[in-house]
Amino acid sequence: MFKRILLKLSGEGLMGNKPFGLDEEILKNTAIEIKKAYDKGFEICIVIGGGNIFRGLSGAAGGMDRVKGDHMGMLATVINSLAMQDSLNRIGVPAVVFSALSMPQICETFVQEKAIKAIQDKKVVIFSAGTGNPYFTTDTGAALRAVEMKCDAIFKATQVDGVYSSDPKKDKNAIRFDKVSFDEVLIKKLKVMDATAIALARENNLSIVVFSMHEKGALANVMDGKGIYTEITNSKE
Repeated sequence: MFKRILLKLSGEGLMGNKPFGLDEEILKNTAIEIKKAYDKGFEICIVIGGGNIFRGLSGAAGGMDRVKGDHMGMLATVINSLAMQDSLNRIGVPAVVFSALSMPQICETFVQEKAIKAIQDKKVVIFSAGTGNPYFTTDTGAALRAVEMKCDAIFKATQVDGVYSSDPKKDKNAIRFDKVSFDEVLIKKLKVMDATAIALARENNLSIVVFSMHEKGALANVMDGKGIYTEITNSKE
């Protein structure tokens, strides 16, 4: 069903019960889930948010300059990306980190041709520092990189098994969708990804698959078209 995907992970999802930072056990387990899909021959790109370390928008709300705050958030995503690269390397999965900001002593600077070559060389490619510009979220960065890498879909890992009409943890009557259109997501303000990311995916006919990675083997299963998930496309049909 899918061959090349971009996996969008939240930074908060990697910190477990800690107040901030990374939970080594969750990081390791996430890497193992990625390896299961990698071992099946799937091509995987990754974008990880930085909310477990710093959020530019939160900093701005506290009076910090928004641009400075967003730059700090970008650096947080680099930290998470390097941690994921290390976890994958330790279990035998070759991975390379590309940054939208130039920091050659730490990782590769993003160049589309180099990133595609890395995928063709059977490496997991991790994109960090968002788009390299303030005022854009890692959701938008993920959509942009997915289009540039010619991915079949964005896989958004969440705490629930798909898209719901409202928060299923707060509303017992929340309805889960198997398929939903981009227009519905925007009109109904369903909390999936930010509007810019949704618009970019819609314009490039790039599906978004929303699923939970809490179940073992979930990523590989969903990439095979199995398991429980919601697919967002230009049409519900």
